[in-house]
Amino acid sequence: MVCFGAVIFDDPLDKTFYGRTRPVSERFAPEALAVSGFSREQHLTFEEPKPVMEGFAAWLEENSMGRPVFVSDNVAFDWQFINYYFHRFLGRNPFGFSGRRIGDLYAGLVKDASKATEWKKYRITSHTHHPVDDARGNAEALKKFKELGLKI
Repeated sequence: MVCFGAVIFDDPLDKTFYGRTRPVSERFAPEALAVSGFSREQHLTFEEPKPVMEGFAAWLEENSMGRPVFVSDNVAFDWQFINYYFHRFLGRNPFGFSGRRIGDLYAGLVKDASKATEWKKYRITSHTHHPVDDARGNAEALKKFKELGLKI
């Protein structure tokens, strides 16, 4: 994992977390790292993962009511890193054992599985691949789903 971002789903969407973690191994996929916009040399200077994950867990505790829910554009990809890092460095995951994929929520809302990618039109913040921008855009789409009748 290189970096990650989170946004609390409330009306102003102004409570954010941004974490950057140093690599945990020498193995990496250069094409995957390139998406982050960071070089390997920059990545090697990031903070040790344990304090980043401790900070994220504390931020979640401070800003969530009850157990937080992990919601992501690509939960199958994002979850594996967050879950692994929480368990490796804290011994627990504040999100529990499940997450939600935004496309699936939208497909259920419109009752058409073939529409699972159309939700992205509801993002206001550009999808820049900066984790906080992307999380905010996803939360903006969820706000629209709520307006359209999804009970959140």
